[in-house]
Amino acid sequence: MLYNRSLNDKTYEELISEALAQIPLYSQEWTNYNPSDPGITILENLTAYGFLQQNQIDQITPRVRQKLLKMAGFEPEKGHCARVLLAAEGLTEPLSLPVNQKFTLGGLCFETGKSLELKPCHISGIFGMRDGERYDCSYLTDREVNVPAYVFGKKPKAGDSIWFTADAMPDPGEEIIFYMTVADRYNRNPFAEKGNNTFAGLKWECYTEKGFEEMNVRDGTGCFLISGEVRVRLPEDAPAPCPEADGQYALRATLTWADYDVRPKLTAVEGFLFEAQQKNTRAVCYTFQKNSSVSLRSDLLKEGAASIFCKEEKGASYRRYMPAYPDAGQGRFCEETVEEDGTRTWSFHRRKYGFGPGRLKNAVKVVVYSEEIVRRYYLGTVLGYDHQEIRLPMQHIVADSFCIIAKRQDAQGELYDFVRPSRYEPDNLTYYLYENEGRIVIENAGAFIGAELYVGTLSVTEGPEGNVRAGNRFAGEGLDQGISFYNPKPGTGGAFRETLEEVARRFRKDIKTPYTAVTAADYERLVRETPELCIHKVRAVFNAGRNLVRIAVKPGTDEEFPKLSEAYRKAIERQVEDKRLLTTKVEIVPPAYMPVDVRGVVYVKNQYEDPMAQIRETVKNAIDYIHTERNFGEILKFDQVFHAIEELDCVDFIYELSLFPQDSKLAKLQDADIVPNENVLCYAGEIDLEIG
Repeated sequence: MLYNRSLNDKTYEELISEALAQIPLYSQEWTNYNPSDPGITILENLTAYGFLQQNQIDQITPRVRQKLLKMAGFEPEKGHCARVLLAAEGLTEPLSLPVNQKFTLGGLCFETGKSLELKPCHISGIFGMRDGERYDCSYLTDREVNVPAYVFGKKPKAGDSIWFTADAMPDPGEEIIFYMTVADRYNRNPFAEKGNNTFAGLKWECYTEKGFEEMNVRDGTGCFLISGEVRVRLPEDAPAPCPEADGQYALRATLTWADYDVRPKLTAVEGFLFEAQQKNTRAVCYTFQKNSSVSLRSDLLKEGAASIFCKEEKGASYRRYMPAYPDAGQGRFCEETVEEDGTRTWSFHRRKYGFGPGRLKNAVKVVVYSEEIVRRYYLGTVLGYDHQEIRLPMQHIVADSFCIIAKRQDAQGELYDFVRPSRYEPDNLTYYLYENEGRIVIENAGAFIGAELYVGTLSVTEGPEGNVRAGNRFAGEGLDQGISFYNPKPGTGGAFRETLEEVARRFRKDIKTPYTAVTAADYERLVRETPELCIHKVRAVFNAGRNLVRIAVKPGTDEEFPKLSEAYRKAIERQVEDKRLLTTKVEIVPPAYMPVDVRGVVYVKNQYEDPMAQIRETVKNAIDYIHTERNFGEILKFDQVFHAIEELDCVDFIYELSLFPQDSKLAKLQDADIVPNENVLCYAGEIDLEIG
């Protein structure tokens, strides 16, 4: 039912015609195709039954298909807002950013997830320290320069460090975000777990009045092996200028151990970044713990309206409070004041008005609507029938931040409840959000039959459109025009919620994916996908007599003839161990490199300059197993080398040509061809060619 071929586009007549046409394929004795033949009657009945059954299968509702997929362990993946890191440029004094501060890039809107205090902090220099010697890498901060730097030298070892100096620092305990761009010429697999590293360890420190103090860090670069962000949290002691860093503030990262397969090489470093998400908030709810007064600064307040809700007793619903007017008597009122920077404060006076929020958790909620939502925030009434559907004013909604407000009546007035989707309680309102389509479906009305529904919080996103390239200039809405914002890394993570068809495709792909290694191709795929490693070549060979799988692996590092390190071997063994068959043994084999000598006599044409250089280069390419797609143990065909030379324009004819392996233990001659061992890669050795 999850994967069926629809027959709705074929009529019964077409199906029976196809069935009759196939009779000769199965029986030469059946020659009577008239309706009077009992066999034809049976065939007609079976075709009709199959046609009706397929029609029933094709009429399965999307909800049934979704539940079937859920039983198989597949549910739609949630939509996510794209995320960018921004650097403030032109900042000369501290800048306060409220929650949901908007940054625009063309038609896209990005917002902060929390209020921020940006200080004018800049990286003033970068240098490395190795055996007491200092080497400058400050050009990594220049966006116009794209010169890579080996930040730990060409032979990294424990004790080597890289220093980042700054003209100012955030407050103690604050988080600093860096983005490191790595000169990544290697096809490295993603890291399996954050913080886990096979090749090195780093200790991050900040210089304070007490000297260098270690910091908590989240390293997304694998110790500078892949491009990513590094988040460090300053110690509780205040940072201080460091004498060893020319009187600047200093952070340093020191290798505690190093066994790199590739030497870390950076091309750019950006620091003192902050995070923004691609979404456009049209209605937002702020929750406060205080019960006397609350303050809020938001861009939405400048264009829309705010509603105030308070909880007066524990476990009770919220009540709405209105702005007090002159000579207001007893009632649910609050007093509002507005400051010059746009901050609004609402004060509650229980003695004066007779009502006020209780001393409770989440005592006050302030809901702010944009001008657009103010006109469309009423959604409808809960009628109580099954699967009641209500349209929302927008599509592509951010599910994690959506809720509705349900208004009911009791003896004391109006009750307001904030209800999030997919939360089931017997007497509560339960509904499901279809964020892509912009609708909700009520599954259980509970005690909310007759309740009026309103938008509580609502943000929209552009999904994958927010995965913008790096290097854009963002404009801060309502901020000083002299300050611009730059994203050093691409936007990532933006996606709409999976559709049912996308889930079904993922299910079909999964059931065809082997999770136990059986064939040689299974083992080769597993090795190629080993987390953290750079794998260039791999070949698996079965030894049936020993029930053994031998896997030859060549790392894809910057060495000419890379060896298989112990770290690589252990990582591959961990990857293969739990997926091999129980009785099958696995042996990881290092690569062997064998030169092939070439001798012969080649006659060339007179009009070509330096034909020997062309011939030698052609021979090297024809024998090269290391830099090409040719794999372990492939036979080196004499004919391929011969024709590669013969096809050169400068070559008249080949008088004599021979190929010889330098090590007879690694390969053998078969006629004129060379047959390498299963873990051998060939390359050109001595090329002794005479020109005739």
